[in-house]
Amino acid sequence: MTATALPATATATAVAKPAHRDPNVLRWLGAYTSSMVGDSVYYIALSWAAVQSGSPTQAGIVMSVSALPRAVLMLFGGVIADRLGPRQVVIGSDAVRCAAVLAVAALLFLTSPGLWLLAVLALVFGTVDAVFMPAVGALPARVTGRDQLARVQGMRGIAIRVAGILGAPLGGLGVAVGGAAAAFGLAGLLIAVSVPLLLTLRVRELPADDRTAAPTPWQDLRAGLAHIRRHRVLAPLMLAIALGDLGFVSPLNVGLTLLADRRGWGAAGVGWVLAGFGVGAGAASLLLTVRGRLPRAGLVAGVSILAGSVAIGALAFVPGLVGAVGVALLIGLLAGLSGAMCGALVQTQADPAYLGRVTSVSGLISLGLTPLSMPFTAAAIGVFGLGPVYVVSAAVCGLGGVVALAVPGLRRAELPR
Repeated sequence: MTATALPATATATAVAKPAHRDPNVLRWLGAYTSSMVGDSVYYIALSWAAVQSGSPTQAGIVMSVSALPRAVLMLFGGVIADRLGPRQVVIGSDAVRCAAVLAVAALLFLTSPGLWLLAVLALVFGTVDAVFMPAVGALPARVTGRDQLARVQGMRGIAIRVAGILGAPLGGLGVAVGGAAAAFGLAGLLIAVSVPLLLTLRVRELPADDRTAAPTPWQDLRAGLAHIRRHRVLAPLMLAIALGDLGFVSPLNVGLTLLADRRGWGAAGVGWVLAGFGVGAGAASLLLTVRGRLPRAGLVAGVSILAGSVAIGALAFVPGLVGAVGVALLIGLLAGLSGAMCGALVQTQADPAYLGRVTSVSGLISLGLTPLSMPFTAAAIGVFGLGPVYVVSAAVCGLGGVVALAVPGLRRAELPR
């Protein structure tokens, strides 16, 4: 089965229907949600199998194996997405991930191959993710009109929250019923659901001139980076994303665990704070899904990043768990809003021919480089304490908002009507 290819000018149907009522967009949303839930179940299964097969240190190494190829190859993953088309790349990536996970499930059911098999699976997943993530980011612009992309970002945010809510209990249920083999099997089946949905998507093709690729992938990559560097919105937007994520990720991950330990909140306290963050982020996604567009997107992104940085700094000084949950809810709301605005601006400001490469750069910043700050944050907390490190992280995050507000091109950026 092949998808219907629509010319770039034939957007009347997509524009006329709000994204949340467009069957084409809903098929994309179903595929994306199923794939993300499958990913969540996969990581539960991988961590359980690794802990059962080796020491905690070995399990940690297995869990981190996928990070290296994802970070190293993601920029070229964007080149592949632009050359082959994001729909084809996402279908191929999900098919490979599904086959790999189901193969491991079968081997675990029949035998006990040890940690090496899990390490190979993590390596395959990380390599495929390097191609999958840029393609996933570039696909919405091919299935709906430009005026619906903010709404689609809200729908995508809701799908991510649903995956986080469903993935952990489904993974735990799979492990409880049939061990890691059953959990891996469930993950593979969930990822497999996305393939037939993606095959039925109607996608808009680029004009022939826009589809022309450079002679080599390296030249394609250089052209994509030059497109970002010369763009009056994308260049400062990438810097704002980098600073915002750099100051945001560590306090809400390793910093929160240490904060809960110092305050005596325990693991349950961490769960409540993260739940508050999830509710806030989900509310922001729902707002965008319903409204479809917020005016002055660049200004909203900058203000929400700046306000969110203040909330991040305040989290370290809240003595009680209830107050911390409330602050986390505010952080989630502001982070969800700024993230959706930044994502929608990436989708609408980038030339469609470069969208895979542009999303690969933003993905590398958020998923490849920013997590590297976590061990440094943990070490700094040990030396300087929670308060100073949270304040410095908040200041770094706030710089992202300052960039967004200080650069006229980004501050005045609007989403299509």
